[in-house]
Amino acid sequence: MRDEQVTVRLKNVIWRIVVCAAILGLGLLGMRTLASMRTPPKEAQPAERVLKVEAVRVAPEDVPVFMTGYGDVQPLDEVRISSEVSGRIVSVHPRLEVGEILPEGEVLFVVDPRNYEAAVQEARANVSQLEAGIARLEKQLDLDRARLKTLERSRELARAEYERQLKLFQEHKVAARSRVDSAESAYNAASDQADQMAQMVALYPLQIREAGSRLDAARAGLDLARANLDRCTVRAPFRGRVKAVSLETGQFISPGQNVLTLADDSILEIHVSLDSRDARRWLLFQRPAEANDLAWFGGLANERVRIQWTEDLENHVWQGNLHRVVEFDRRTRTLTVAIRIPAAEALSRGNGDLPLVEGMFCKVDIPGKPLQNVMRLPRWAVSMNGTVYVARDGRLKTVDVTLARIQGDEALISGGLEPGDLVITTRLTDPLENSLLEITNLEPLEEGNAS
Repeated sequence: MRDEQVTVRLKNVIWRIVVCAAILGLGLLGMRTLASMRTPPKEAQPAERVLKVEAVRVAPEDVPVFMTGYGDVQPLDEVRISSEVSGRIVSVHPRLEVGEILPEGEVLFVVDPRNYEAAVQEARANVSQLEAGIARLEKQLDLDRARLKTLERSRELARAEYERQLKLFQEHKVAARSRVDSAESAYNAASDQADQMAQMVALYPLQIREAGSRLDAARAGLDLARANLDRCTVRAPFRGRVKAVSLETGQFISPGQNVLTLADDSILEIHVSLDSRDARRWLLFQRPAEANDLAWFGGLANERVRIQWTEDLENHVWQGNLHRVVEFDRRTRTLTVAIRIPAAEALSRGNGDLPLVEGMFCKVDIPGKPLQNVMRLPRWAVSMNGTVYVARDGRLKTVDVTLARIQGDEALISGGLEPGDLVITTRLTDPLENSLLEITNLEPLEEGNAS
């Protein structure tokens, strides 16, 4: 029984193997039949890829150099006004507010003048008193001079009487001794009075000079009192804009206390810091007509500069003038120059709707010495490694160049290119050397005339 089962199983296995082999054979036969029916494809010819680029033809030229800097606009003159006298504010200009423009000579505020008016009256009375005293001394001098002449005459008469009495007594023995003594006493008294009067007359000029000195001091005190009275009224020193104010009626102020600030916007300035190396190489200095004995920079050439408001570089553009060197910063190695802008230039709005005013942060382009025989390229056409892509014989070539300066969106090339070279301006990322080119913005070049 067991042998029969083994035999049946063996037959089943063999049958399955035969069926599988038949199926595989039919599959191979069908695949060969289909393969024999397929037509072989045509062999494709490989085509070279063409890069479509834009290019510019370079030529040497002299390019003006511009140094670019930034700075804030500020008025040339700005004055902090304080009172020169102390007191309480009794009057303030009705338009004394920040931003208001006040004319020159306008009364800004008034300090209570009563104490200073009294001081002027007192000083004036002191001057009048001293003037009267000097007049009295001069009058007394004239009177005493006349009296001195009288006393001198009396002294002469007394001396003559004394000599007569003495002669009568000594030579003729006529006069008594008592009469001689009386004459001598009268002569001595007259001499004493004349000497005293002469001394007084001699002292009068000294007294008058001393009184004159006191009068000068009194007049100086009167001038000071009048000046202090005038200082009670504070006026605008120029036509200016009120920039800051901390002043109210009734407020007590002291001398030197800053109460307001006036700005003169008739002339504006921008201080621009430049790299000292750029300043040394490109900045235009005037040659002094005479030898200068001051160790400082010579005068700058009065060049026109271009000023742009950084908030709107296209529309808000003004013109100014290069004026002077302000300072040299040893820490940052920068040179600060001043750009001066008159009010007429600041008010020329151009396409914009705002004037140039204090506080605007501006970009300034300052002209310098020109670069000669350089080739102008877009900035992005030069790689970080100092190379450019050139079209020669319709193929891409990589050329090393000498970069003289980057100015705005332009790169100025001083070496490595020949006049007429076609420099690719399309931004390329790792292109293959000798790639075939198609220049889309220029007419095709003839064979062998790509450079």
